[in-house]
Amino acid sequence: MNTNYDPNSINTIIAQVENENALPMAVSALKQGGLVAFPTETVYGLGANALDETAAAKIYAAKGRPSDNPLIVHIANTKDVYELASNVPEKAVMLMEAFWPGPLTIILPKKDIVPDGTTGGLKTVAIRMPSHPAALDLIKKSGLYIAAPSANTSGRPSPTTALHVAEDMMGKIDVILDGGAVGIGIESTIVDLTDDTPSILRPGFVTKSMLENVIGPVNIDPALINLDPTLRPKAPGMKYTHYAPKGELTVVEADPSKGLSSTKDIIDVINELTEDKISQGYKVAVITTQDNAPFYISNNVLIAGEEGKGETIAAKLYSILRQCDDLNVDFIYSEAFNHGELGSAIMNRLLKAAGQRVITV
Repeated sequence: MNTNYDPNSINTIIAQVENENALPMAVSALKQGGLVAFPTETVYGLGANALDETAAAKIYAAKGRPSDNPLIVHIANTKDVYELASNVPEKAVMLMEAFWPGPLTIILPKKDIVPDGTTGGLKTVAIRMPSHPAALDLIKKSGLYIAAPSANTSGRPSPTTALHVAEDMMGKIDVILDGGAVGIGIESTIVDLTDDTPSILRPGFVTKSMLENVIGPVNIDPALINLDPTLRPKAPGMKYTHYAPKGELTVVEADPSKGLSSTKDIIDVINELTEDKISQGYKVAVITTQDNAPFYISNNVLIAGEEGKGETIAAKLYSILRQCDDLNVDFIYSEAFNHGELGSAIMNRLLKAAGQRVITV
């Protein structure tokens, strides 16, 4: 096992989590300063010792990730928060009790024990306790706090299977723990608890209403819709382009000022765009729901899930974006999936993947 980051010499080992040798091998890699990809309930993470600045730097190198984009520290016990954070307000305790282990990340002022290289130079630390058994076992058996962003090349769709990780990380990291497809499919909700009124920095499976049911009013951080490139990201996914397929993705949505545009209007526009691109010799894919799929003329109609069931769309979104790359399409048109409790989280990812390219009908 090569513990020095060198993409030309690392021999990546893929191991099924059920294999009795898999966990010891992954633990050994982490303790030697190496990189391990592992499943969580959200997406696959790319882990290193969070308190080892050299190891954390390897994450940035393997992903091609900007060094000011902070990493999330994964823990296996709530008491660990008090080792990492200098102040733990009552609202943080309430959220931990309500949602951990699970897909919620909290941001708190950091202690000096957490190196700036892990936090992107910020004086805060992002912490979460995953619920996936393999992730918890890895943290507990290693005895480490594990810094782990998604295990993909920076900017590409996040990985929801070990195969996705291998596509991006083979030869760059030491071990890939294969735990099969993840359940949720989009990254954790991130909540900043450093102000009197908490703010959502990244929407996810834990929704605004769920948070407010526990701690009262919660803001949406303005940076979620402010694309100013000079802003310093306070959490992963706030500033840089993310989740993007290679083909040009455009989202087609209803005009909220007109009420609910008919689904037929959206389908007609996507079919017109598709016909135009195909006539020019381009390959086109359409992302839609199971109900609407029969109405599209593209030869590459990709079903994201069921109408009105955001959990089915979230689980498949990144896999479909990667499928677009496999199909080598030039243009992708997607319906907007902005209804229901998970709508804001799904659209946050989809619009970033599209570079905010939207057609309103």
